[in-house]
This record gives sequence, C-alpha cells and structure tokens, in this order.
Amino acid sequence: MQGLFYIFVPVLLGAVFYLAWKAEQKRREEFSTWALSNNWHYDHRKNASLRHRYAFLNRLQIGHNRSASHHLEGKWGETDAIAFCFNYTTGSGKHQQHHSLGVVLIEVEEFFPELRICPENMLNRFGQFLGFEDIDLESVEFSNAFTVRSSDKKLAYDFCNTDMMTYLLGFRSTALELEGNTMALFVDRYLKPQDVEDMLTHLVEIRRRMPDYLFKQ
Repeated sequence: MQGLFYIFVPVLLGAVFYLAWKAEQKRREEFSTWALSNNWHYDHRKNASLRHRYAFLNRLQIGHNRSASHHLEGKWGETDAIAFCFNYTTGSGKHQQHHSLGVVLIEVEEFFPELRICPENMLNRFGQFLGFEDIDLESVEFSNAFTVRSSDKKLAYDFCNTDMMTYLLGFRSTALELEGNTMALFVDRYLKPQDVEDMLTHLVEIRRRMPDYLFKQ
C-alpha cells in the first residue's frame, strides 16, 4: 500500500501541473488572438514595472508575493486602455492561499483625487480597501448596495449622480477605483478576453455618465 502511495502522489502532481500548463497555454492563445484582432499589444510574461506603475490602486496593495502578467494594452475607441492579470497570496505556511484578480483600466482626461466604489459584501474580503469614511448618498438603495469612499466628498457626490447610481445598480458587482487620470475595474478571478471587452464597455459607460463640468476645471 505504501508503495502505491509513492507512485500515486507523483502521478497526481504531474497531472495537476500538466493541466495547469495546458490552461496557461490556452489563456495565452486566447489573449494573443484577441489582441491581434483588436490591434493591441500583448505580453504574457510577468511584468514588475506594470505592477509598480499602478501600485497606487488600493486593490493592488492586497496580500504579498504580488505579480502582474498577461499584459494587454491598446486603444478602445479613442481611449487608452490596459488590462492585466494580478496574482497575490494571503496567509502563510499551510494556510497560504493564492488569488487572481483581473484588472482593466482606462485613462480619463482629467486628474482626480482617489475615489473607490465597491459592493458592500466585498469589504469583508478586502480589508485594505478601507481608508476614508464611508460616504452616504441620497439613494438608500445605492448606499446599501455599494460602499463609496473618497478624500473628496464633493467629487463622490458629483460622480455618483442620479444617472450614474441608476446605471451602477444594474451592475452590482462593480468594483471601481478612480485616481489621477486612471479609472480601473476589478474582477475577482483570472481575466478572459470576454472579461476585457465587457469591462472596457462598462468603463466607457461609466465615463460617459461623469458630469462634463468635472473636465472643465
């Protein structure tokens, strides 16, 4: 029986690593195809400069052993956009867990103080997402669905106008950060090409609902 154990474990580990390798190869092929069809740049390798470039985003300050890979960059319409996979670990030893986060962001035309919007239930998983005082808005439904935090309350009220709140209530899993001229969305899993398209479309719709006067200062 013990001999079978020593045979079975390496075979099982080999199968796990093989399946992970196949999944990674498939992911690269899918992203390469998507990038080519959209005239985007794609690089599957780990990218330390990308991780440091957007280190100001709170969601990228979670955990340890952080890394970014599957970097996609190009134009979405007239907008400069970037997408990548972010990996990190939490816990230690036998309790260590590995996590994947999909990140898609666009550049906006003005620089803004930090603003963060996330579903209420996400706070339990991402303690470092906390920071500023929770801002209550006029819509009770919106305030119950989302947590809004910013160093600039006026920006939060202007951003979360009636049209914006109505729109976001149709997408209650939205996790968004706006800081400087970067507006980013996050999805709590490895990115897929369809995620990139959906999140870019979502970002453009969010940008469209930002009041014009925010860009005429």
